[in-house]
Amino acid sequence: MSDPCLPECGVARFLALLNGPWATLIVRELLRGPHRFTELREALPGISPHTLTSRLRQFETHGIVIRTAYAEIPPRVEYQLTPLGEGLRDVLNAMGAWAQAVPDPEPDAIT
Repeated sequence: MSDPCLPECGVARFLALLNGPWATLIVRELLRGPHRFTELREALPGISPHTLTSRLRQFETHGIVIRTAYAEIPPRVEYQLTPLGEGLRDVLNAMGAWAQAVPDPEPDAIT
């Protein structure tokens, strides 16, 4: 999402900011603390470098993630959640609790 205009509706705004399955999983990883790009890629098997870069830039644009580049050799860049991003902890915990409460389907019900 490159459009900086966000919907006014809170739910639509949330979905616009955390669109796609990778966005929420990236936040989940960053809730554990700062990560380097390669650490995030290793923690999220299957994510492409393009998708990870795109999501991190989007989060940075909206103040969810901060990118810190250290003047070292070799260069080191870390991503971490801002206080706004940390506010997603309760949301993700609630999502996880809700999902765990959903019963597995009965074997007969699967078509």
